[in-house]
Amino acid sequence: MPKNKFYILTFFLLFALGSNAQEADDYVSTSSGQVQGYLQNKVINYDDIPYAKPPIGDLRWKAPREFLNTNAIIESKDNNFCIQEPSSMGGAPGEDIFVGTEDCLYLDIKTPKNKSSKLLPVMFWIHGGGNTSGLKDLYDYSTMINRHDVIVVTINYRLGAFGWFTHPSIQGNQEGIDKASNFGTLDIIQALKWVNKNIELFGGDSNNITIFGESAGGHNVLSLMVSPQAKGLFHKAISQSGYTTSASTGEAFAIDETHPTFNHTSNEVVKRLVDNYESLSSEDLYKRLLGLSAEEFFREYSDKSNLEVPLLTNDGIVIPLEGLEKALSNSRYVSDVPFMAGSNRDEVKLWIGTAEYFVKLDYSFFGSILGIPRVTLKDEDAFEAFNYYRSEAWKVRGVIEPISSLNKVGSKNTYAYKFDWDDHRRFIVADFKKLIGASHGTEISLITGNNKLVEGYGFLIYPAGPSKRFISKNMMLFWSNFAKDGKPGYSTNGINWDSYNHSEGYKNFMILDNKKNMNIVNLDTSYKSLVEELNLDTRVSELERCVILYQMGTFVGNDILDEISKYADFSCKREDSRKFLEENASFISY
Repeated sequence: MPKNKFYILTFFLLFALGSNAQEADDYVSTSSGQVQGYLQNKVINYDDIPYAKPPIGDLRWKAPREFLNTNAIIESKDNNFCIQEPSSMGGAPGEDIFVGTEDCLYLDIKTPKNKSSKLLPVMFWIHGGGNTSGLKDLYDYSTMINRHDVIVVTINYRLGAFGWFTHPSIQGNQEGIDKASNFGTLDIIQALKWVNKNIELFGGDSNNITIFGESAGGHNVLSLMVSPQAKGLFHKAISQSGYTTSASTGEAFAIDETHPTFNHTSNEVVKRLVDNYESLSSEDLYKRLLGLSAEEFFREYSDKSNLEVPLLTNDGIVIPLEGLEKALSNSRYVSDVPFMAGSNRDEVKLWIGTAEYFVKLDYSFFGSILGIPRVTLKDEDAFEAFNYYRSEAWKVRGVIEPISSLNKVGSKNTYAYKFDWDDHRRFIVADFKKLIGASHGTEISLITGNNKLVEGYGFLIYPAGPSKRFISKNMMLFWSNFAKDGKPGYSTNGINWDSYNHSEGYKNFMILDNKKNMNIVNLDTSYKSLVEELNLDTRVSELERCVILYQMGTFVGNDILDEISKYADFSCKREDSRKFLEENASFISY
């Protein structure tokens, strides 16, 4: 090969490789040490910054401690997510009984490549996962950062029983803020404190911080709205498919065997973990619990299917004693900041779309040749009925009620959305538009601009084309506009997102959908209207109707089943619904 051609080829190879290469940025000196940025996906990344001391040893089940070491060199760490059950969907992968570590209190920062002369809005992401799974590394907001000049912070926080646990032997041997039960919430608050203290070093505005999160992340956003410990640490808030469930300390500890979550309660868990439980002093029991390995403690939860518990606890320190739902309507607690909340039209298809009760795998089509099943619905009418009522109930409990509560105490800068986009592929093995639709969490990839959460399935759920480009472009625009000035603003096709004000009768929802269907509508859904509609619904049997009612009244908020049952023209027993759900709890694996 001629020498000049070799040089030309080398140049183009280097150019091609350099387009994705990591380029070093200057070190930034923070209160936790010096961190070096690198260029990836056209943004500067700062990874794995410790925002608190590792909550290990005597710091297990205590409020996070500030980490101060300005001379330390911060290095990227693998697998630094918090302890959780392995999961291929929204969690950490793995095959062991648990993955992760107790030393997990780290955050990432992503900033635009080109430094601005002015400080930029900061968006603080709180991941979902039921407060039992999830990690910061699953979310890459590079596209939105590039397009809209914002800074995004993503965090890890303690999960499951390491993050939320109430037991007299723990809280009874603590002082001050350590007597709290919501350690995971305190982690999030500590991360916010760190951001307030350090973010200007990265070009971020500490006076313009927006907290946002989805599912349990939205739940945690709502908890920060009422927590005395979080006052003044953020300036705007977005809850995506959040919920308002919280438990009293008595419910978290519960010794009543008739309590619906008795098997999950701290009393039962500790009793199974520690021999001679009742003969030990409170101090000795506490020492015994601290001495348990993470595996020993986690295995007890895993073996007893307790992973979905504990819940946010009304400890009177982090969360007011009256609970999250009631606190949202009390001006004493509420942080009066611009607030946006929404839910997805088909929230529960994420779960019922894999439930054996509704779906089956048919191998007759491709099975004999390729071993690829076709996914079909056993009863499409029942499937859609379950989805409709439970998803609409989520909208009431997670969106309408919190916003209405905030309106009643004077908050007027509130915005509501309903995510309806479902332009998925109708693939030969499944109709993803019908099976998945606008399900729980499907909006996230459209805001981030990548399919990291659904790697391998992205081309099916988010097919490239004008519809996807339109909805993704507009959601990034709305979210970043809100972070900048507290208003989502106008869509690219000129639709103004009007505020929601329950007290004045303007119950405006932005319907987030394709260009044809995006619009502002007035939605006045209530539990009363939903149950009255359920009374007349012929798509389901009497037992199915009872199960729907049960789930509507107990799923994403505190138990109000007795309250909403007065609107029902049918009689149901709780135990019958629970039995049905236990007998039909199996899921298919795709």
